[in-house]
Amino acid sequence: MSHQAVTLPRLTALARQAVPRLLEGVVAPLAVFYTAFALLGELGGMLAVMTWVYVGVGWRLVRRTPVPATMYLAALAITLRTVISLWLDEPMYFFLQPELGTICISMVFLASVRLRRPMVEKLTLDYVHLPAVVLGHERVRRFFARITLLWAFVLLANSTVSIWLLLHNSIGGYLLIRTAAVAVITGVAAVFSVGAFLRVIRRLQHEPAPSA
Repeated sequence: MSHQAVTLPRLTALARQAVPRLLEGVVAPLAVFYTAFALLGELGGMLAVMTWVYVGVGWRLVRRTPVPATMYLAALAITLRTVISLWLDEPMYFFLQPELGTICISMVFLASVRLRRPMVEKLTLDYVHLPAVVLGHERVRRFFARITLLWAFVLLANSTVSIWLLLHNSIGGYLLIRTAAVAVITGVAAVFSVGAFLRVIRRLQHEPAPSA
């Protein structure tokens, strides 16, 4: 058998694909909500972030560019959160719903490992393109399974901390402390995940060619 070299796009190319989507889908909605919350209150924050998500979807539809499935899910989720919070006249439910949803997602992550379809692999491909030879390698498949387990527990930890903070603080205090706590937990896990992925790729690139 001949050895097939494993190649990966340059990190700068991967970053150019991933960073804009992360900014649009994660950082910008938080910034929009916090700004509107400070200026207009809880209702203003909810409506502002919902508008942001719908503008993102609409802009892609107008330009006839592909809309990631995650954006449709985000639009549906933010709409349900806002409607339920307004119907119950309790802003706390706007923040409680995604935490309960995150707990469910962590269970999906765990189940995906059992089914040999790790969710982290699918989510990664929403942000960056990886060659088929990389995705098909057994070492990479084990990596995605293990990292999916890691992120299942990260999501569970984030939600547990967030719910406790929500029940024991004002909305303003919850937003401040929760953002810092989740940033630390998620940041450490993200750095570990990226580092582990790069180590896996380096090992693949330096694997000796199998004998014929």
